[in-house]
Amino acid sequence: MFSGSIPALVTPFRDGALDEAAFRRLVDWQIEQGSAGLVPCGTTGEASTLSNAEHHRVIELCIEQAAGRVPVIAGCGSNDTQNALLHMRFSKKAGAAAGLCVAPYYNRPSQAGLVAHFSHLAEKCDLPIVLYNVPGRTVTDIEPETVCELAAKFPRIVGIKDASGDLSRVTDHRMGIDRDFAQLCGDDELWLPHSAAGGVGCISVTANIAPALCAQFQQAIAANDLVTARELNDRLYPLHYAMFEDASPAPAKYALSRVHDWLTDDVRLPLVRCSERARKAVDNALVHAGLV
Repeated sequence: MFSGSIPALVTPFRDGALDEAAFRRLVDWQIEQGSAGLVPCGTTGEASTLSNAEHHRVIELCIEQAAGRVPVIAGCGSNDTQNALLHMRFSKKAGAAAGLCVAPYYNRPSQAGLVAHFSHLAEKCDLPIVLYNVPGRTVTDIEPETVCELAAKFPRIVGIKDASGDLSRVTDHRMGIDRDFAQLCGDDELWLPHSAAGGVGCISVTANIAPALCAQFQQAIAANDLVTARELNDRLYPLHYAMFEDASPAPAKYALSRVHDWLTDDVRLPLVRCSERARKAVDNALVHAGLV
């Protein structure tokens, strides 16, 4: 079972190429700061602009550097079922704890298509699966009935990262699934109410920049210390929104470049470095959180 503050890691670039040394340092820093797990090659990791060779190298690096200290949930999603399966099989062999599998994007499958897609992955590879629902990016929405159907059919579907923005789904999933099922928030600004409804953590963008604060926030929630949780949430709240003042992960990479001189704010086309307005929002949020 996965829980806690789990950063959806950026993929560091330098001069257009993967910066392996910086990525290894990022993994170590995240673990030292209290992150409960790591997600390489998700949306924040710019997986859509990585070649398959780069995608697999990032996963391999993350698992090597984590060295069993925290679980690695490898980003395995694709709009091509066979390519998603390729990522899952590689991640299984590399030692990932699970694969994060986004709803297929662009081709807009029906709910029956989603069931067929995730069923194929679960049947062809025994790596545990964390579903990833982010209809704002994929257009396709994994509806609660579909999540419950898949969870009932496949015990190796062990959780969901839900970035639908619909908090009622936490209860829908909890009441419709009669076993342990990790509900992880996919929207940092909703982490607190998501937890109150039954969530067990967050796959977070903000945790890239503020891993210690995010870990402390989750610990306060787990201890039912709502006073501390609200205080930490208030410190982090502007940063949650600043991460999306421009196309993600450009603001996150800019923020990391402010916190660490060994990270750049390089992103890959069609993304570009974030705007001056976004930089100002990030700068203000970093000050508010006490990070600079």
